[in-house]
Amino acid sequence: SAATTFQWGGCQVSLIDTPGHVDFTAEVERSLRVLDGAIALFCAVGGVQPQSEQVWRQSEKYNVPKLAFINKMDRPGADFFGVVEEIEKELGANALPVVIPIGTEEHFAGVVDLIDEQALYFSEDPKNSQPEIRPIPTELVATAREWRHRLVEKCAELDDALLEKYLGGESLSRDEILGIIRRSTIARRVVPVFCG
Repeated sequence: SAATTFQWGGCQVSLIDTPGHVDFTAEVERSLRVLDGAIALFCAVGGVQPQSEQVWRQSEKYNVPKLAFINKMDRPGADFFGVVEEIEKELGANALPVVIPIGTEEHFAGVVDLIDEQALYFSEDPKNSQPEIRPIPTELVATAREWRHRLVEKCAELDDALLEKYLGGESLSRDEILGIIRRSTIARRVVPVFCG
């Protein structure tokens, strides 16, 4: 495993990058014992692989909260929604997409942030790490609305007060959504899903 430390958002983050290959199972096991949380990487083409299942089971053994990141969205055969479904079916996780992709394969251009309801486009320039924020593309508005509805509904189901508010026809605020996602992720009740 490789380890590094960096500052982000006023916090010191210690990052441990473990190989996913079966030959490094013992190394992964040692790392999982000290983690506050994990980011599970899934290939947008290959989805949940047997070794992904092994590492997932190891992380469950140590009660490690997780985020999922579906990478390689620009590869031929990339299928974000298919991988989300696999995460739910193969791993038994309560997958909670908080973004959806803008395009796929060679047309992958960025993501729609379902919480803030905006499109984020990232530059190819390594010096420019800030995303360009734009309105959601017209052809994705209906899909984004559907996935945001699912996100809000799942968030409401995770908290009695929010559920009462939601069923009463009130909207959940950004802070309420972020708060319940954070609490539920730490409690291992949901796995937020991102992509790139």
